[in-house]
Amino acid sequence: MRTIMPWALAPLAVLLLAGCGGGQTAHLAPTDKTLGATVQADSAHAALARVVTNAGLDVALAGVGPYTLFAPPDAALKVDFADAAMKAEDAALLRAHLAPGTLTRADISSAIDHAPGKSAQIRTLSGELLTFTRQGKDIIVTAPDGAHARLTGAESLVSNGALQPVDALLLNPDAAQG
Repeated sequence: MRTIMPWALAPLAVLLLAGCGGGQTAHLAPTDKTLGATVQADSAHAALARVVTNAGLDVALAGVGPYTLFAPPDAALKVDFADAAMKAEDAALLRAHLAPGTLTRADISSAIDHAPGKSAQIRTLSGELLTFTRQGKDIIVTAPDGAHARLTGAESLVSNGALQPVDALLLNPDAAQG
């Protein structure tokens, strides 16, 4: 008989709790744009748009999804990730900022409120766990390598997921470079 490790259920529990948002985001209707189109059209994420294109993930972010992209500001992309020689690093960077499913702020907030220890974890497409906590009214997200950011700005619900702006990279740039 197989034993299920309790830690293995944590990401599933977060996603289940995320569904308990109580309709707090009913006023936010998804646009007909995709994540890819939203990033490409947002002047605040011009460098991120170049990273997405260079990594070859523009097609994926224009696809079905759903995904949640924790979008760092251009100022956080200090390394020229748009260099053609950095395609693998760009893909690693984006996978560290992408989670499966559509996660709204209300979903994340609800997951934190209902989680033991008041922290919730969500697995990214890179396989790493992001930890979400509250610091006053802010929601802080921490990556396994210690990188952390705050959810900022307005979230965008799109046809294939959500864009959650963050104020920093969720991956140490040295880790993304190999």
